[in-house]
Amino acid sequence: MNFDDFSKRISKIKNLPLPGADSHYKMAPDIRIEELQKLDKASKKARKAAVMSLFYPKAEETTLLLILRKTYKGVHSNQIGFPGGKAEKFDPDLLHTALRETHEEVGVLPEKVEVIKSLTELFIPPSNFEVQPYIGLYKNPSPFIIQEREVAALVEVSLQDFMDDTAIFSQNLTTSYAENIDVPAFKLNGYTVWGATAMMLSEVKELLKQVL
Repeated sequence: MNFDDFSKRISKIKNLPLPGADSHYKMAPDIRIEELQKLDKASKKARKAAVMSLFYPKAEETTLLLILRKTYKGVHSNQIGFPGGKAEKFDPDLLHTALRETHEEVGVLPEKVEVIKSLTELFIPPSNFEVQPYIGLYKNPSPFIIQEREVAALVEVSLQDFMDDTAIFSQNLTTSYAENIDVPAFKLNGYTVWGATAMMLSEVKELLKQVL
């Protein structure tokens, strides 16, 4: 879809109710859904984080930015994710966190992002983070600048591929919480996108389906 048309239509989601946890659960295995439903998040004293689902024009077509994280000692090593990261004490709020981290990781200036909507928070048990996602538009993009310490590659996904329901499949994986389980996932640009990122993408997709 042409980005100008997309940017006009996406503004309509500002007044839509969030699909919420039900949309997250569509991209989670049963064992994770049961865990999240039973969990007392307050007792976990979760750390806070925020991410940005960033849409921008590439050759005038609407594109979604994801990143491949570097290999490191952690549960999200070498996985596909959104630009973003953990909140710091000096961040006034989580939106500032999302914009700051997006700038640090891919070089997008905060003032260049039009924030459309905050989405449903998602708790990630393996890392004990509660993540606040946002949707934003980057209407006049400059070349991305990768923070090489944390980002291995950019994953630039066309809106058409993201919205294609055939991109959703099930893959047998060994995760941080179970071995050899079938996990719902997106296949985007050849990458298997699962876990928290897939769950948040599911809510983004449900909102977009209502306005595109």
